[in-house]
Amino acid sequence: MNTTAKTVLISGSSVAGTALAYWLREQGLTPVVVERAPALRRGGQAVDVRGAALTVLRRMGLEPDARALKNESKGMNVLDPEGNELMRSEEFALSSGALDSEDIEILREDLVDLVHAKLDGVEYLYGDSITAIRDEDDGVTVEFEHADARRFDLVVGADGLHSNTRRIAFGPEADYIHHLGTYLSVFSQDNFLGLDRWQTWFNDGVNGGAVMTVRDNRELRIFLGFGAGPIEYDYRDTEAQKALVAEHLAGFGWKVPEFLERMRTADDFYFDSMAQIKMDAWSAGRTVLLGDAAHCAAPLSGQGTSLALVGAYVLAFELGRTDDHALAFARYERRMRPFAEANQELAHIDRQKVDPDESTRRLDAVKNAIDLDALVE
Repeated sequence: MNTTAKTVLISGSSVAGTALAYWLREQGLTPVVVERAPALRRGGQAVDVRGAALTVLRRMGLEPDARALKNESKGMNVLDPEGNELMRSEEFALSSGALDSEDIEILREDLVDLVHAKLDGVEYLYGDSITAIRDEDDGVTVEFEHADARRFDLVVGADGLHSNTRRIAFGPEADYIHHLGTYLSVFSQDNFLGLDRWQTWFNDGVNGGAVMTVRDNRELRIFLGFGAGPIEYDYRDTEAQKALVAEHLAGFGWKVPEFLERMRTADDFYFDSMAQIKMDAWSAGRTVLLGDAAHCAAPLSGQGTSLALVGAYVLAFELGRTDDHALAFARYERRMRPFAEANQELAHIDRQKVDPDESTRRLDAVKNAIDLDALVE
């Protein structure tokens, strides 16, 4: 077991960061988590835990709790912009695949809460972010926006698509981001539609969205998106983002006008581009990237959470078996890169145009494409 690299600063407290903190402690290391938000982030979409990631969740002892919070679905339908039904299925859902699968669809915040509950004693620096990273022979000095500078053995950037850690340690986001030509928003509402474990998708071939029930039908998650090339916008200006969504979906019928009206007052509105991160290397010196920061596959893949869970497990395991962080980083990347790249390819499948059986087959082909029991060479 690793006894030298004792302190690891993790930037980001979503799925990747919290899972890594858990597994680092299991390996005898000491994680410290810095998070820009003032507390654990709420809201967000339902996420999927599949294949190898389900094995990781099981090894954390969290599978029963996650299944108790699983988002149940009886099926889905697809509408055109006027609300006419194009197809219906009670066996398959665009968000989660085959409904009889053992996979777990769960709200992102619920999954993070389950892992976070196992992190008693882990130090969190909320409301702060990294401003500088200085590698030294025997450690790394990190400067923060608010807290005093501190030394750690290693730094892990688990801070998502627009990773601040990646920008500091590797350079501008523009060097690594690949836009997929789509923007997506999501927000919560009460189940004013009275849906019963159901999801409805609507699109005109370029723009559209979905609505689905969560939390035993008490709530809805509403997704609204549109196709467009790279757009310059302020990540912090939610009103401008809402205006973009409303502009692109202005011609839709059915319930979409009401969705747009409710969007204006939603307090957990989230908006971002669908994009992937592609890098030649995920580590530089004593800093390494994890999850979306390293290899974002985009929500269109349905595999971002699984990649985060598996990556956290593999990285922690490799750090725990050697005092040589460079060797651990190289082993982690060698194991994870084929898995990440295979999952990135899933984002290029239009599941509304592919036969459900074929879509499920392609997903099944990659969700277990890493052997977690082969970590010892």
